[in-house]
Amino acid sequence: MASGTETSGSGDIGRTLDLLWDTGRRPSRGPRPGLTLERIVEVAVEVADRDGLGAVSMRRVATELGTGTMSLYRYVPGKGELLDLMLDRVQRPSENPADLGDGGWRPALHALAHAALALHRRHTWLLEVNQSRPILGPSALDGMEKVLARIRPMGLTDPELVSAVVMVEGYVVGAARTQVYQEEAERRSGLTDAEFWAAQEPALVKAMTSGRYPVLASLSEDAFGTGFDHFEFGLQRILDGLEVLVASRRAANADADADADADAAGNGSAAPEDPA
Repeated sequence: MASGTETSGSGDIGRTLDLLWDTGRRPSRGPRPGLTLERIVEVAVEVADRDGLGAVSMRRVATELGTGTMSLYRYVPGKGELLDLMLDRVQRPSENPADLGDGGWRPALHALAHAALALHRRHTWLLEVNQSRPILGPSALDGMEKVLARIRPMGLTDPELVSAVVMVEGYVVGAARTQVYQEEAERRSGLTDAEFWAAQEPALVKAMTSGRYPVLASLSEDAFGTGFDHFEFGLQRILDGLEVLVASRRAANADADADADADAAGNGSAAPEDPA
């Protein structure tokens, strides 16, 4: 994975939006039959998946397509706009409702987290893109619409609903980065994970028997083992926290409804004033 960081929205924002939403002028038919914007974006994603985001350039994509670089500029102005099209392309949501779980907000967020992790594992170059100011295309909005429709029954405020999604996705990005970096370290060093830790074992055994780290020394042998699913553990704790919030909101709403009913009943049973 390349060390550089690209930024979404770095191209011409208006032109990018035209391309994403198909609202701009379509290019006239060029000399290469079958060359389309969709195909250009697809090949750019393939290059990034295979060789990293740094390998993506208008010249490289043109070469992969077997055409001249200038032909691509008939469809997309440059790499900045192309990157935003790539981002929207890979974020295209599934059309299968079952992929967001089988009902309820918790299964939906759980499914969202695992789908997002899989997405970042398939397209590791996503971790190289600063998406703090994304260009919102149809795929991004379709995905958000599907998720929000499923979690709206949580009963949270609108900003809180959005924050719940942001929190889950932020957790996923951190977990994905850790997993991808571990694999990259193994590939670059030539050492497997087992070999890496075996090389440290003599020093660690000496440290654990020194008495300086009594808590660490008391941990079980599987404390740092690979059998524990850290991703799922953390995700469930996030969902547990949201469960507490949802329950408290529902209780507060029920109390408010009960008070309102009591007030209404009290006002309705009040004796009328003596007109005399």
